[in-house]
Amino acid sequence: MTSIQGTILDPLQNRTYHGTIHIKEGFIQSIDEKPDLPGNGTYIAPGFVDSHIHIESSMLIPSEFARLALRHGTVATVSDPHEIANVCGMDGVEFMIENGEKVPLKFFFGAPSCVPATPFETAGAQLTPADVAKLLDRDDIHYLAEMMNWPGVLNGDPEVLEKIQAAQEREKPVDGHAPGLTGDQAHAYASAGISTDHECFTIGEARDKIAAGMMIAIREGSAAKNYNALHPLLKESPANIMFCSDDKHPDDLMEGHINILAERSLRLGYPLFDTLRACSVHAVQHYNLNVGLLQAGDPADFVIMDDPDTMHISETWIDGKCVYKDGEVLFDRPKSRIINHFVPRQISESEIKARTDQPDGTADFPVIVARDGELITEKSVEKLKISSGEILADSSRDILKITVVNRYRNEEPAVGFIKNFGIKNGAIASSVAHDSHNIIAVGSSDEHLASVINQVMDAKGGVAVSDDSGSDLLSLPVGGIMTDRPGDEVGLHYKKLTQRAKDLGSTLHSPFMTISFMALLVIPKLKMSDMGLFDAEKFEFI
Repeated sequence: MTSIQGTILDPLQNRTYHGTIHIKEGFIQSIDEKPDLPGNGTYIAPGFVDSHIHIESSMLIPSEFARLALRHGTVATVSDPHEIANVCGMDGVEFMIENGEKVPLKFFFGAPSCVPATPFETAGAQLTPADVAKLLDRDDIHYLAEMMNWPGVLNGDPEVLEKIQAAQEREKPVDGHAPGLTGDQAHAYASAGISTDHECFTIGEARDKIAAGMMIAIREGSAAKNYNALHPLLKESPANIMFCSDDKHPDDLMEGHINILAERSLRLGYPLFDTLRACSVHAVQHYNLNVGLLQAGDPADFVIMDDPDTMHISETWIDGKCVYKDGEVLFDRPKSRIINHFVPRQISESEIKARTDQPDGTADFPVIVARDGELITEKSVEKLKISSGEILADSSRDILKITVVNRYRNEEPAVGFIKNFGIKNGAIASSVAHDSHNIIAVGSSDEHLASVINQVMDAKGGVAVSDDSGSDLLSLPVGGIMTDRPGDEVGLHYKKLTQRAKDLGSTLHSPFMTISFMALLVIPKLKMSDMGLFDAEKFEFI
């Protein structure tokens, strides 16, 4: 029997009280309330749950992700493994489950619903409705992961509806992904059986989806930051709100996780228990997770803090064991196998020239406009110079070349133009390029672009920077999107690469996270596929 004494923050009963928690065989056997017990500066609250995240975007395998997240009080995640599924298919999903089971943090994986995300890109695998149903039959698959093909939902696509029906027949929730959907369309989307959305970027959109019966996961990740726009919902509709990060790069994960959203909410004056319910209770209840909420009979999953206002975590407990205390992770680092799907080749400068049949001079061309802190982009039409059949970038106006190179087979690279990356003399590249994870690069010259792309090719995955002084690469050998190296080491290397990208002139908060979403065709407005420039509003190539 283990006993923990302190001030208990109970969001189910909406009250604070002094007491002693008695733990036996991983469960809370009883809680003795002691009204006269003096406060000892120890506060106990339910552990935090990320209600929607792709572990792969941390660039860490689950067992390494856990070692960082536990420091911030995270005891569980609702995890969509569609990144690795797009690369390695069913084996990728199995890898995530297998590796996650080696550590105490509770990973609740879903069945990826959109692999590939669209037919307008080359992925490394495909999950059919039969594959999805097979996954949903498993006890360790807890929901149908985000249904990104919202046009398919609204238009009654048979394969899309078959996947949703498979989840409903097994009484498992269906996650949503419908950026910008409002009014009747939001209602129709929810009516198809979709119960959550994490893509709201305006409060009006979120209100429409709540009115349609959906739970809203307020997202604050490394690239997409929607908390400032959506936090009033904590007052308006507290019963419908969860917190999530969606995508969290390793340097940001070193600094904090769901605890950061909790602290910000308290600082803005939102009630403690509404905040704690958004941090844990609503996700646990919505997904029916085996995660404790500080009640007798629950798994003993909780955090200990010395000050709830700052949400600074001193201890994290899972299943009755202290797994983190005062800066130290209290379990061993397990070994992991390596999986990948990569066909490397060398790219020449001539392959990434933007060719045209138009005569020399200038002409109008569509340009992607990146937005800092957003997954959505704008589209612009810009006059660009044509010389000897080649369209030229114009770094003086921050119009750079963007290219996506197929990593699964030998195909001609797709080339376009992008604004707001700010790079003056160099290039960055990544094989983390949602959702198919081909190689994506932005740079000021074909020489730097070819150099940085070939570095990633040689490593069979990674993120890299190239400039006149040389190059640097963070290798990602697991699926070309993750590494089994220690999280702190990866976070520091990634931070170094980010600073080098900024030294090239980028003003983006997270240039590598932003570039990784420039190939995400299910987010408006203009994106880049390995097949060409894509209008994500009309769902067609330009």
